[in-house]
Amino acid sequence: MSDPVCAKLLALISTTDDVKTLRGLRDQIHERMEALLSEQPVEQFYMDLNEVHDALIQRTIALSEVEMARMGKGSPPVPYAYLLFGSGGREEQTLSSDQDSGFIYEDPEDANKLDEITEYFAIFAKTIVDLLKQVGYPPCEGNVISTNPNWNQSLSQWKNKLNEWFEDPNWERVRYLLIVADCRMIYGQEILLQKLKDHFYSDMLRNPVIVKHMLNNTMRHKVLIGVFGQLLKEQYGEDAGSLDVKYGAYIPMVNAIRMLSIECGLRETSTLERIQVLLRKGKLSQEDANSYAQAFRLFLRLRLMTTERNDEGYYSNNGKISNRNLSKELINELKIGLRLGKKLQKRVFRQTMGRL
Repeated sequence: MSDPVCAKLLALISTTDDVKTLRGLRDQIHERMEALLSEQPVEQFYMDLNEVHDALIQRTIALSEVEMARMGKGSPPVPYAYLLFGSGGREEQTLSSDQDSGFIYEDPEDANKLDEITEYFAIFAKTIVDLLKQVGYPPCEGNVISTNPNWNQSLSQWKNKLNEWFEDPNWERVRYLLIVADCRMIYGQEILLQKLKDHFYSDMLRNPVIVKHMLNNTMRHKVLIGVFGQLLKEQYGEDAGSLDVKYGAYIPMVNAIRMLSIECGLRETSTLERIQVLLRKGKLSQEDANSYAQAFRLFLRLRLMTTERNDEGYYSNNGKISNRNLSKELINELKIGLRLGKKLQKRVFRQTMGRL
């Protein structure tokens, strides 16, 4: 943590014994970081911000373990790992963040105890999700969350689920596979996630059918720049004139870099880190890596400009930057970044199709 004020507040998180205080600390850090937004390099800002999110979630999980014991459920019966997906998995959360999460736990030595253990982790997940809501993290709207049994399973069940997704790769299942590619452990036993990723990055990924489906999913969101270099803004409704930074700039680049990384078997999840590893492995030139990283930092900065607090007390982000915030200088930066994003998408398409 680079800011001393935030560092002091961050230190308090690990000693906090109640959720209400955790929420208060989050709000204090949020206000402080909003003030620092224009002063810090965007990469440092995201590092600090995601350190805060991690600390809040980790403390909430620890308090949930205590709550489970208080309810008479005891300690976790087997080792487990709590996973983050989406922007949390990539360490790219903004000031707003929802719960994209999952559980993976060790298979019991006695298979007859699996139902009992499954019930424990179902209750544990609900406890965590409820407490995180109080800290200000709403559940994932797409139901990719630890209270969903599909995202809360033993290691062997997870492997079987991956096998199902690989064997019948419809659009939704491929989306799930790409979600798994971005996941990281936030709390628990790292070895469980390593074993899951070992299974994920097995020879199944060499299946051209899987790769083709992943490519189609990767190309779904188009970069919002027209053939004549114009920004493709929202045309109708209350957001008319705004630019969808999330789905028209940020997500296309996340998807493209992730696709390159999966094809190389890379396990890094941060987009900027993935770019650096692709560079080190000779998959990107120094010039391209620098250009892509610079464009991505711009998109990260713009995402931070779209956060607000809604009536329910949650910080929300629709990913759209209003026309009034699009200065001439910013528009020029955006056009350069979006052209690079479009170039990257074309590169990924040609390279992947060439492999097939």
